[in-house]
Amino acid sequence: MQDLKDMKFKAVLFDCDGTLVDTLGDISVSMNRALKNNGFPEVPLEAYRDKVGWGIKRLAFLCMPEEARNDDLAAKIAAEASGYYAEAPLVHTKPYPGISELVAELRRRKIKTAVLTNKPDPLAQLVINGLFPQGYFDIIQGEIKGKPRKPDPACAWDIIVSLGLTPRDTIFAGDSEIDLETARNAECHALGVSWGYRPREVLEKAGAQRIIDTPVQILELL
Repeated sequence: MQDLKDMKFKAVLFDCDGTLVDTLGDISVSMNRALKNNGFPEVPLEAYRDKVGWGIKRLAFLCMPEEARNDDLAAKIAAEASGYYAEAPLVHTKPYPGISELVAELRRRKIKTAVLTNKPDPLAQLVINGLFPQGYFDIIQGEIKGKPRKPDPACAWDIIVSLGLTPRDTIFAGDSEIDLETARNAECHALGVSWGYRPREVLEKAGAQRIIDTPVQILELL
């Protein structure tokens, strides 16, 4: 596999939660409220770190006690949590240090930027547009019913084609094994970020071609 430094990249696809923004506080508040409403115990904030990333229904399923888990109830709790989240998505949520400056510099350099997340699309739009200036990202795409989600490569390919580029032109940056699997499946360049929700060893095991510790390090690859 060719080294990242030997490539000429024209786009960066970012995961959202744990990569661009720290959303754990607002996610946990919303999900815990829905869990409590359905008679289940709340989940500690830190326990959410290894549960997020697969989408809100899967998150609800993982937060339920094992003996109570079923798809229908998980869907009900997920819907309730989504509603609560939409009411107050930005109470605790904020971009990670250096992210706003990084994206501004990427745009200055004419590098395309996009967001690809398994967060439901309306919620993804609320969060990104609520924290960043209009047009900061060329494309923002969350989970849309009937369309594949990460780690299926089709969702990444749709964005890449819309940008008029190829996977070879593209860095996929994320904080989880889901993002790195998506990058590999889509034949993009898999860049792990260490400041998110998964420990470094998870990113290494998931096949990151490189792991960075600060957002500005992306610029070293361009």
